[in-house]
Amino acid sequence: MHREYHKWFSPTLGRDMELLAFGHAGMPVLVFPTSQGRFFEYEDRGMVSVLAPRIDSGALRLMCVDSVDAESWYNRHVHPADRVRRHNQYDRYLTAEALPLLRNWTGADRIAVTGCSFGGYHSVNFALRHPDIVHTCVSMSGAFDMHQFLSGFFNEDAYFNSPADFLPNLSDDWYLSRYRNGLRLVLATGEHDICLGENLRLSDILNGKGIPHYLDVWANGTGHDWPWWQDMARKFF
Repeated sequence: MHREYHKWFSPTLGRDMELLAFGHAGMPVLVFPTSQGRFFEYEDRGMVSVLAPRIDSGALRLMCVDSVDAESWYNRHVHPADRVRRHNQYDRYLTAEALPLLRNWTGADRIAVTGCSFGGYHSVNFALRHPDIVHTCVSMSGAFDMHQFLSGFFNEDAYFNSPADFLPNLSDDWYLSRYRNGLRLVLATGEHDICLGENLRLSDILNGKGIPHYLDVWANGTGHDWPWWQDMARKFF
């Protein structure tokens, strides 16, 4: 399998950022790590191995990015406004620095995104913010209500990064038409997943807005862990 490591100083974030890429051709997939996770997590947890047949065949090309969660949502040492501001900088890093590299490799204008647990939040939030960039989003055990990270604070930036808040009120056809006609959105979770309720709630919101999606609740004791996410990745990619 073709594997590349990249590191550079990000002018957007003001620090070094790292990523791993896998594959030589195929659909570009941006992979978010779990809460405060690192760019090597997807490989270390066996997810790349699960997708190896698709990667080796030239069907998929993965870009596994680093997170700045410890500096944004999980940073209790700064004001909540600064947490959200740091996340928005991360969003700009992705669109201005990481994705141009992925596009250069693949020649594709639009990409897929995926992630497990908090990576599921990142994938859904990024897809909803950038439906002109994302055509497929596969969230595995995501959670989508960001109030828990903001200590009672909530401003406009927080609102537009919390799908459970901004989607019910969204009326802009630029977004809605792209959600309804150009986005494959998967919410995969388990019957015993700690985030089951979050997925059911978001699915209800999406139904209320007429946004097609696939809510896939796995049975047979499925919970919130890597063995189940491996099976989900195998199914959806």
